[in-house]
Amino acid sequence: MRARLPLRLMRAAAFSAVCVTLAVLGHVVAGGSGPQPWAVAGGGAAVMAVSVLLAGRERSTVAISTVLSVLQLSLHELFLLGDATGIPAAPHPHVRGLGESLGMLIAHLTATLVTGWWLARGETALWALLRSARHRLGAMFRLLRLPAVAAPRSARTPVAPVFARAVLRHSLSRRGPPLPAA
Repeated sequence: MRARLPLRLMRAAAFSAVCVTLAVLGHVVAGGSGPQPWAVAGGGAAVMAVSVLLAGRERSTVAISTVLSVLQLSLHELFLLGDATGIPAAPHPHVRGLGESLGMLIAHLTATLVTGWWLARGETALWALLRSARHRLGAMFRLLRLPAVAAPRSARTPVAPVFARAVLRHSLSRRGPPLPAA
């Protein structure tokens, strides 16, 4: 099953919002200052473009987490270029030393993997819902389909129409003759 444009745009917008928000929050928590609005807008547009291209079909947890990790790294570097101080090489916690750099890497990776898992669970739930809806709508339309006109039967063997048989297949009537008046 493939996603058409409205569903593709909706999924891409949700992924982009989560990805950019995670990057901005990580940047603010780690660096103390928020990125420039132009950097957030440019990064959001780039993430949206990549997301629309990849949102054509259901993706696995590994694929979602990998794309999210690459985009987080790209957004992180873009936000460093557009740091609020205006200096591209502004002091940032991941530049000071290996210990802090390793901590920053572990924090980014953990947040990205948890978010990727969360997005993948939503992806699985969405596609299961779409498959179920397609199955149920197909069954409903098969039930409502009118039968083809058949050759007339003799008057001795009355047969209920195919539509009535399909609808009444599981019904049970226990009605008998009326009771005599008392």
